[in-house]
Amino acid sequence: MPFTLASTSEPYFFRSGVWAATWRLGLAYWLSYLALNTVLWGMAGVSPIESFPGKLVALSFCASVTLGMTVILYRLRSQGFAKRALVSFGMAAAATPAFLAVDHVIHSVAIYPKPVPFDMVYLGYSTIEGLALFFGWSCLSVALLYSVEVRDRERLLAMTREEALNAQMRALRYQVSPHFLFNTLNSVASLIEDGASARAGKMVLSLSTFLRTTLALDPLQDVSLGEELALQEEYLDIERERFSDRMKLEIAVSPFVRTARVPSLILQPLVENAMKHGVGSTVGQVTVRISAEQSGDRLVVVVENDMPTQAPVGRVVQGAGIGLRNVEDRLRARFGDEGRFQSGVDQPGRYKAVVDLPWRVA
Repeated sequence: MPFTLASTSEPYFFRSGVWAATWRLGLAYWLSYLALNTVLWGMAGVSPIESFPGKLVALSFCASVTLGMTVILYRLRSQGFAKRALVSFGMAAAATPAFLAVDHVIHSVAIYPKPVPFDMVYLGYSTIEGLALFFGWSCLSVALLYSVEVRDRERLLAMTREEALNAQMRALRYQVSPHFLFNTLNSVASLIEDGASARAGKMVLSLSTFLRTTLALDPLQDVSLGEELALQEEYLDIERERFSDRMKLEIAVSPFVRTARVPSLILQPLVENAMKHGVGSTVGQVTVRISAEQSGDRLVVVVENDMPTQAPVGRVVQGAGIGLRNVEDRLRARFGDEGRFQSGVDQPGRYKAVVDLPWRVA
C-alpha cells in the first residue's frame, strides 16, 4: 500500500509538501539548465539576448512535461525501484521526440523565412540532450519523493513513539495512587480497631482532599517542585494522624529551587517508603528530611529518613522495591539517560533516595 500519514487520496500530494518541493526543485533544475545552455551557446557564437525568447519557450515546455512526469511517478510511489526506473526511462524516451519537435519549431521561427537545414550531428546531440534532461529529472523526482516519504515515516514513527511513551508514563503514574490508597486505608482500619474513630474520620477527610488534588493532575504534565512538596506535605499530614508523636519533617529547599519543574508525584513513592520503612519500622522519633539543590544544569532532590541500624550500608530495604522501581521507570521514560535515581542505606540508621534530573523551570 502507498504510504501516507492519514489517507491514500491524491490530495496528499499537495498536503505533504511534494507539490511545493517539486516547484522548488524544478525552478532550480531548469534555471541551472538555462544558465548552462546560454553559456555554452554563447561560447559557440549565439547571442544570449536574441536566443533568450526561444530558450524561454523550450524551458516552459520542458517544465510542464517534467511536472507531469512527477505526478505519474508519485502515483507509482508504492511500486518497486526497478519499475519506477523503467517508467522513468520510458517517459524520458517518449518526451524526447516532443522536445526535438519544439526545438525544430523554435529554430524555424528564429531563421524564418530560411528553411532549417537537416544536420544529423545536431539531431543526435539534441536527442541525447533531451534524454539526459528528462531522465535526469526523473531520477531527481524519484529521490525527492523518497525523501518526502522518509521524512513522513520518521514523523509518524516519532508520533508513535511519543504515544507509546505517554501511555507508559500514564501507566507508571497511576501505579502510585492505588499503592498509597491501600496503605492509607490500612492505617484507617488500624485506627478504627484501636478505637480512634475521630482520628480515623479526620484521616479519611484528609485522604479525600489529597486524592481530589492528585486525580486532578495530568500525569504527563510537570509541576513545580514547590507544588510537589505541597502535595507531599498534604500526604504527611495524613500520616501524622498515625505517627504524630514520632515523626519529624524537615524540608530544606530554597524558594528559587522550588521553581524547578519535576514530574507530578515523583516524590510520592519515596516519601511513602520513608514512612513505611523508617517511621513504621523504627522505635522512637524518626526524622524525614527532603532537600533539593541546583547542581549545574541538574536538579538533585534527596529524601532521607532514619531507620533501624541493623540494615547494612548500600542495601535497598526489603519490600521497598516496587515504589522505587516506579520512580526509576518514570524517570527513564520521561528523560531517558538524563533521568537518574539512586537509593539505599547511606550510613548506619540512615536511608537516602536521590532523584537527579535535568534542571528545568517554567
